[in-house]
Amino acid sequence: MQTRWGPVQVQITVAASTITKVTVLQQPNGNPRDTEINDYALPILIKETTSAQSAQIDMVSGATVTSDGYLRSLQAAIDEAGM
Repeated sequence: MQTRWGPVQVQITVAASTITKVTVLQQPNGNPRDTEINDYALPILIKETTSAQSAQIDMVSGATVTSDGYLRSLQAAIDEAGM
């Protein structure tokens, strides 16, 4: 998903209708602040995803753009997996 700071793309691994792994394939990386935000926010988003087993998770405060792109890409991956 395209965000104003760059693309966010996630891939999910599914086994027996369970999200077992989330891999971030693309993330905003245009400057050191992007890296700092993503290093903080993405592990939280991934952990929440595997706990919730859906895209119905909270955004990370201070990482709204990355969180939004992550959630939209995650939902697309979940839809593609037929979950």
